[in-house]
Amino acid sequence: MPATKTKLISWNVNGIRAILRKGELGKLITKEKPKILCLQETKARPEQVEIPPILEEYQSYWNSAEKAGYSGVAIFSKETPLEIQLGIGKKEHDNEGRVIALEYPKYFLINVYTPNSQDGLKRLPYRIEWDKSFLSYVKKLEKQKPIIFCGDLNVAHQEIDLARPKDNRLNPGFSDEERVGFDNILKNKFIDTYRYFYPKKTEAYSWWSYRMRAREKNIGWRIDYFCVSQSLKKQIKSAQILEQVMGSDHCPVCLEISLS
Repeated sequence: MPATKTKLISWNVNGIRAILRKGELGKLITKEKPKILCLQETKARPEQVEIPPILEEYQSYWNSAEKAGYSGVAIFSKETPLEIQLGIGKKEHDNEGRVIALEYPKYFLINVYTPNSQDGLKRLPYRIEWDKSFLSYVKKLEKQKPIIFCGDLNVAHQEIDLARPKDNRLNPGFSDEERVGFDNILKNKFIDTYRYFYPKKTEAYSWWSYRMRAREKNIGWRIDYFCVSQSLKKQIKSAQILEQVMGSDHCPVCLEISLS
């Protein structure tokens, strides 16, 4: 039986209630028809969200922050997982609703919203520890089966991943330490799927500041990713940034992959 091509979409919606009010999530699902939709920065508990009819064909899985209106991730999937894991199993990291892992027969899917280092890099020491702990968690799961992980990783890896690298050298998301954190992901044999297809493409961004008409001018950053285990390399079919999709300060990113 041939492998089927699966479309997955990841989007930091900057508030799921806001994105639903704007109607943009429904438009995205209608057009792209993803099998699995991963959302970050949901800023809500599931009981606070009125699910529209277009999402009723999906099963939903939520991990909300203890702090109201903050952080949070959710996955909407047409396929029932074998197991669901919330968080990475470390108390110091798991109160902000940042990770959901779903186990499927052939792979794990992990949705992650990585902590921001904040202005002045005041949360950078915590961020460094998070990066180490998250990678350790992913590698532990990978011993069982291949990994697909996606989300807002809050880092522009290379200079080509943001519009003004020289101006942002000491800003959160482009510090040496955060970039090393992403280096370590690649050194551990995970593939940045967008760069797999477009290794030198510039002006390809997934986040824009709300200030100074940054999106209109395409002064942005690529900080949203799909990464996969090396063993899935031959099964990757396409990776896209859906920059035309509005409604958040981020746009969705998309992966198509053949999974048996």
